[in-house]
Amino acid sequence: MNSAAVTKAVKNLKPNRDYIPLAVSALARARADWLYGLNMTRLCTLQGQKSGYQGVLSIGRVQTPILGLVVNRDLEIQRFVSKPFYEVIANLETKEGIHYQGKWQPSAACEPYMDDEKRVVSKQLALKVIERINGQPGKIIKVSQDKKQQPPPLLFSLSGLQISAAKAFGMSAKQVLDICQQLYEKHKLITYPRSDCQYLPKDHLNDVPLVTKAISGVSNKLAGLLKSADLTKKSRVWNDSKVGAHHAIIPTAKNKPTGVLSGDEAKIYELVARQYIAQFYPAFEYLDKQIKTEVSAGLFVSKQKDIIDNGWKDLFPSSKQSKEPSEFSAVNLPVVKAGDVVKCLQGDLLEKNTTAPKHFTDATLLGALTGIARFVTDAQIKKALRETDGLGTEATRAGIIELLFKRGYLIKKGKEIHATEVGLKLITALPLQISQPDMTAMWESQLESISTKSLSYQSFISGVENNLTLLIGEVKNISFIGLPTQAVKKTYRKKAGSRYAKKK
Repeated sequence: MNSAAVTKAVKNLKPNRDYIPLAVSALARARADWLYGLNMTRLCTLQGQKSGYQGVLSIGRVQTPILGLVVNRDLEIQRFVSKPFYEVIANLETKEGIHYQGKWQPSAACEPYMDDEKRVVSKQLALKVIERINGQPGKIIKVSQDKKQQPPPLLFSLSGLQISAAKAFGMSAKQVLDICQQLYEKHKLITYPRSDCQYLPKDHLNDVPLVTKAISGVSNKLAGLLKSADLTKKSRVWNDSKVGAHHAIIPTAKNKPTGVLSGDEAKIYELVARQYIAQFYPAFEYLDKQIKTEVSAGLFVSKQKDIIDNGWKDLFPSSKQSKEPSEFSAVNLPVVKAGDVVKCLQGDLLEKNTTAPKHFTDATLLGALTGIARFVTDAQIKKALRETDGLGTEATRAGIIELLFKRGYLIKKGKEIHATEVGLKLITALPLQISQPDMTAMWESQLESISTKSLSYQSFISGVENNLTLLIGEVKNISFIGLPTQAVKKTYRKKAGSRYAKKK
């Protein structure tokens, strides 16, 4: 909020009646969440007491599917059985005696011998390919060389900032939100933090000189980075059509904090400012070279990627973001053209093993919530979730995750987030409708219909009440067997180490 923005808004007032459907939709959401959470929490808690558990078994439309994600990941890891798969590498030689390698690309005929991830699981098939290509002539069928660019990353939404801070500093979502509130309210160094947007309105281009000057005033390190920036550049983030109620989180034009910044506050400010400065740096450029070689009717692909200009990645020397993918390597492919004859000296068999998925961390759990659609199989539900901001909102996710720790449903082991025995037993006993994000998708779709006047408030609430009656009937028959008789009293995070621990 600044005087210019307020003045502009006041000069462009719209009739309040235009927003009545949106208000009705918000009211429907609040009342439906209240009805669902209140009734299901009381019922599950009472059912838990019958089984000897003395704690609260809280249920929520968003919190329970989040817990379900963690429980299902833990169970998936627990049940995982590693399986071998095979790759074939052809060692090739040009007429000039230059050696290079190509990776076999299985054809459609090999699909019966492949898993769902298109990996060859038949060792016999791979060995047959090697036998067929050893010592055989080959031919270059295609050579491509493309210059590619990668623009600077978009600006931060709250979730994006929380994910980056978790990766870089091991901070929890709640910690990042609390620090952002201090930077916003106390120090006035960043804009409104509870935003789900990654773009800026075009009129913010007028503020670039003031914002960059302010960044230089707050941090000498960042001032050095601005020396190489081209402040006349206009990146893809300046886009009015992508800005909703709030724009992305950026530094303000205030060049001095109110008081001294703590170490964590300085870290978060630097993340936000670097992302802003990156918009005025060149694109990351690289050369993508590929050779396709055919040997005994088999296709072998060789790849090489060379960095031309590091561009904006120079701003992130120690972050995950700047680490080049494995394909940026020292491999040097020969200069060849389509039609050239080569020879396969021999084929090598690479035997690898599938690996279990990893436990969630602060960063990956937030990433899962913003991309929740990929955890759903139903096509319609997946579409509805893709059209929303994910599971929960920018403003509520951190608090909900924190609540799951406080309830004793989740615990941290190092950086990994695990479900406790209580969390596991709760999710495995509940009906799938409660522990999966499908109901959220259905509600979001209906709430959107209310805001566009294509569904009435009463129809939605009646549907919620009818479904709730059915769920209550189901849960009344559940016994939460196996829960500990005494609840975890409190789960808290130590300030110094930012780790969760249990106090008994």
